[in-house]
Amino acid sequence: MAKNTREGMEQTRQALIAAARRLFAERGFADTATHDIVAAAGVTRGALYHHFDDKRALFEAVLAAEAEAVSAAIEAQSGEATSAREALLSGAKAYFDTMREPGRTRLLLLDGPAGLGTAKVSKIDAEHAEGRLREGLKAHLEEAGASLEGLDALTDLLSAAFDRAALAIEAGGRRSEYENAIRTLVDGLAQARR
Repeated sequence: MAKNTREGMEQTRQALIAAARRLFAERGFADTATHDIVAAAGVTRGALYHHFDDKRALFEAVLAAEAEAVSAAIEAQSGEATSAREALLSGAKAYFDTMREPGRTRLLLLDGPAGLGTAKVSKIDAEHAEGRLREGLKAHLEEAGASLEGLDALTDLLSAAFDRAALAIEAGGRRSEYENAIRTLVDGLAQARR
């Protein structure tokens, strides 16, 4: 009985996250009401507040799931690489691939910082894709015999470049141009820091 209750609670939680993700992606965080989320999930308002303190907490869970999906795609794509440089570039391709998921750019890069604040979104990102980027950049610089001084700042700046590229691609920019620009940045960092 306890197992079924736990399973049921987790199913309810996942239904809330899925419904909220759909609505936040369509309408935005600010324009999505909790009564719409519970209706879409087919649960009661009490169920929502049993699992989440408020709409912001639910939004945070949605963003964490999105960030985890991005990180998993990067890890899967870059795992076969034979060098740190290749892993970074494969990870870049995976990042751009996964950001094509409808609504993901809006959720992670626009509404996330607006709804939760940049500090909270940065923390989520650091635990997922940005954390992988830091590891990959460190390995690339070490492989190239380059200095690791300022690695955190370099990671922040390169992460911002990825995010800006994802926004530009979403707005109709040519993905190949942004992939080439990222390649130039990755190669230039290693050369400049020797």
